[in-house]
Amino acid sequence: MALRISVGQYFAADSPVHRLDARVKLVCTLVALVAIFCVSSLPQLVVAAVFVAGVLAAARVPAGRVLASVRPLLVFLAVLSLFNLVFVRAGDVVAVLGPLSITEGGIRAAALYTARFALALVTGSLIMLTTTPTQLADAFDRMLSPLSRLGLPGHEIAMVFSLMMRFVPTLADEASAIIDAQSLRGGAFDEGGPVQRVRSIVPVVVALLASGLRHADGLSRALDARCYEGGAGRTHLHEQRIGAREGVAMALTLGLVVLLAAAALVA
Repeated sequence: MALRISVGQYFAADSPVHRLDARVKLVCTLVALVAIFCVSSLPQLVVAAVFVAGVLAAARVPAGRVLASVRPLLVFLAVLSLFNLVFVRAGDVVAVLGPLSITEGGIRAAALYTARFALALVTGSLIMLTTTPTQLADAFDRMLSPLSRLGLPGHEIAMVFSLMMRFVPTLADEASAIIDAQSLRGGAFDEGGPVQRVRSIVPVVVALLASGLRHADGLSRALDARCYEGGAGRTHLHEQRIGAREGVAMALTLGLVVLLAAAALVA
């Protein structure tokens, strides 16, 4: 049994989106996500879909790679669509399935909300696919630097975020190795009822927790051996600068917000 984690894996390519300053990408992604979650009509959904498709084309990331990065959440999308379809009772009744009734409002909510969340997932995955963990860590470090002037650990927060991203694939590989080892010892993860399956996962969680603590202890010893002192006097190997390319990205993101507002007025 293997765990294949594709969420958060960087896809190397030479594209305008890859070359953007990571800070601008984070801000633009946050603004775009908020705007997409405010979509409430078909014209707005079309505008948001065109924007996301344009960013995807500019990033030069294969659609299959994007789909693989959001695949773990497709089940959630399906459940979300089903709940909206069954429990939203607005509009005329279209069909009756025993005690359940499907209405026009339920169909609209199932389609709109699921499509909206799917666009948000693709937008969020693009920031991870087009930005290396180091660039993201540097961006967070610079964006949180004002906290350091107030006496708060801005650099340390950014470092924790960087280490978290770094150890996700490591822990995923170790979880896969632990599951394989338990299976060779007779552990059954796909048999029995829900309670038995949960119990079979407990040894894996315990072993993975012990492995995580061992990694944390080794990392702390390595930092102490290198006399790490937080952000005191530290510089960056690659200096990030905001130029004309970043200005275009911010203008396009602002254009998305304006077009969505205009589409809301038309609807």
